[in-house]
Amino acid sequence: MQYHHITTDLADGVMTLTLNRPERLNAFTQAMLDEMIATFDAADADDDVRAIILTGAGRGFCAGVDLDDPNAFTAAKVDPKTRDAATWNDPANRDMGGVLALRIFNCLKPVIAAVNGPAVGIGATMQLPMDIRIASETARFGFVFARRGIVPEAASSWFLPRLVGMSQALEWCYSGRVFGADEAHAGGLVRSVHAPDDLLPAARAIAQEIADNTAPVSIALTRQMMWRMAGADHPMQAHRIDSRAIAARSSMADADEGVASFLEKRAPAFPDRVSRDMPGFYPWWTEPGWLDEEEK
Repeated sequence: MQYHHITTDLADGVMTLTLNRPERLNAFTQAMLDEMIATFDAADADDDVRAIILTGAGRGFCAGVDLDDPNAFTAAKVDPKTRDAATWNDPANRDMGGVLALRIFNCLKPVIAAVNGPAVGIGATMQLPMDIRIASETARFGFVFARRGIVPEAASSWFLPRLVGMSQALEWCYSGRVFGADEAHAGGLVRSVHAPDDLLPAARAIAQEIADNTAPVSIALTRQMMWRMAGADHPMQAHRIDSRAIAARSSMADADEGVASFLEKRAPAFPDRVSRDMPGFYPWWTEPGWLDEEEK
């Protein structure tokens, strides 16, 4: 697929996905969404991709939805007072950010956000289903929706309180103000803050440690175990999945290699591959559809 709004690069197991509309501070469009979805699909299918870094070209990360895009919010215009279920259940009324967030949520590879500049609106919310977020000193964040007369999107009402706590999430969304990297760090939104020239090297160091030292099937399972259990009602649900995963992985070739490489004091060469060796119980969940059963 030829990309126009993003670029990708793969080196040493690490894919770097760069939002590439620097003249618009990488403002988000339907075309960018399509290209990002295609990239995550390709990354999941490619065993050479061990981790993904997402950053922006130029001085911005993503300045939010491009308001010049005719599909800026939804393609459909509806009467907001309608109670007609068919209207609200029309897939045309799904928000673009939510489609992207759910695709990242389902990703089998670790995703690291390297926030190099302003990240507001969907530029902030697209980061939430990513696993690790680091920021440049020049980064700025804003959950600005209430100041634009709309509400948070991209399933951020699920993600943001889980990451930073309910009170912090509500303060940022209630005020809609733009804040700096230090506040994002203090509030738990980002792991660390770096000088601009050090940002991508720091992201690559995190990604490379994963790519060089860990079993890709174990990472894929761990990512989904952690995210899926974030909404579980009881730790017994985690215990059930942990037990299946431990039993499955212990009987596979990666476990033998993990022990042997440790005892022999050498780098591991894990043979199992995400494309072919995910255990039989995976996926263990039923993926919700756009409609509940009673709405179909």
